[in-house]
Amino acid sequence: MSPVDADAEQWDRYGRSETTTEKLDRNWASLLQELRVVQTGVQLLTGFLLTLPFQPRFDTLDPDVRYVFLGTVSCSVIATVLLIAPVGLHRVLFRRHRLVTLVEAAHRLAYAGLLLLGAALVGTTVVVFDAVVGHRPAVVAGAVAVGAFAGLWIVLPVWMRVFPPNPSGMPLATDERRGPNHGQQT
Repeated sequence: MSPVDADAEQWDRYGRSETTTEKLDRNWASLLQELRVVQTGVQLLTGFLLTLPFQPRFDTLDPDVRYVFLGTVSCSVIATVLLIAPVGLHRVLFRRHRLVTLVEAAHRLAYAGLLLLGAALVGTTVVVFDAVVGHRPAVVAGAVAVGAFAGLWIVLPVWMRVFPPNPSGMPLATDERRGPNHGQQT
């Protein structure tokens, strides 16, 4: 266990006054809430993308843009599968006392799904800009989308993880009573 993991365990135990099971329940609930937010968006994007080949203007797209489109659809469909997969895992593992496995697997699936969703958003930006204003603006818009995606979804979270707001990396307690005996009557 790394020092950061040990600090996190200590924070969960004393700062939050929660057991390992309570921590797993909280992590699972938090992950489900995040998935609820992103699932709707990725499903709408996938549905939108799947209708585009049937539009009259689709045949006018440059062949290279069609390849970008196919890559974009692939990323979007796989992202949809990955972001919905934790629900299937939960159904299979329900009441099997496998919450640790479920939370860890769902975390990895969600992370991979978000990366592919980011790629699908970049591809969608390129295809739409190419269809509306041309190839060069599409490349610029795609580069801006890559920068925004990488900056906000990858660089910023890694930065915040590497450089936490305080030396322990744990949120600062606002209540002086927090500690091993927090919540207990004296």
